[in-house]
Amino acid sequence: MEKEIRVKLLREAEEFIRNEKQQVIKKFLFSFRKTEAGLKGDWFRKMEGSNLFEFRVDADNRFFRMFAFWDSRGESETLIVCTHCIAKKKNETPKKELEKAEAIMKVYFDST
Repeated sequence: MEKEIRVKLLREAEEFIRNEKQQVIKKFLFSFRKTEAGLKGDWFRKMEGSNLFEFRVDADNRFFRMFAFWDSRGESETLIVCTHCIAKKKNETPKKELEKAEAIMKVYFDST
């Protein structure tokens, strides 16, 4: 039996989403649903040179990136754990944001 995939937002990612415009929220939720259904596409991709992934949404002339990692330790489900999100004007990801996501991932696995 294949495990169910579920997207889980950590506190900072959830707070970011709550404070965004409806258009951005809808795009992220649609990306989450597609990923949970097992679909693959450019809205969710592995980041080069890292164990991190990102959900990608473009809206209002801004690029939104929600950083995530996989937690497949569950018996019935695999989690895609979202750490935090950034909004930016350029389509580049700052190194400090990757380092932040990696630090959150380490704390997550060390504490669970």
